Amino acid sequence: MSKLASGTTPGLLPVILAGGSGTRLWPLSRKHYAKQYLTLDGATTMLQSTVARIGAMPCASPFVMCNEETRFLAAEQMRQIGQDRAMILLEPAGRNTAPAIALAALEAISGGDDPVLLVMPADHKINNLEAFTAAVEVA
Repeated sequence: MSKLASGTTPGLLPVILAGGSGTRLWPLSRKHYAKQYLTLDGATTMLQSTVARIGAMPCASPFVMCNEETRFLAAEQMRQIGQDRAMILLEPAGRNTAPAIALAALEAISGGDDPVLLVMPADHKINNLEAFTAAVEVA
């Protein structure tokens, strides 16, 4: 389990949902290359933009939930943005959002910590980062 920079408080743990079938943006996306791994607007992929969104917040290294077929792609995209400490968690089967969050929650508490999970899909575009950060702080 990743700790905050202080090393004493588990705090906020980002959980990035990066599974998916890659069928909604065909022909750009494909079965093993879903839209969150694409660069659609700017220089970074949707997954990378999601992780960058939490860059200024005091939080642990993110958990990235993906499937077996995209794990190396997710890891490489994390490496490209300096998130080498991101933990890649594999969904045992594509069963939608709730089981993926449950798996992340179980992993988060496995070391005895009890962090607050910030669960974010990797395929959303948020333009107002100040409003997003303020909403997370309020929540």
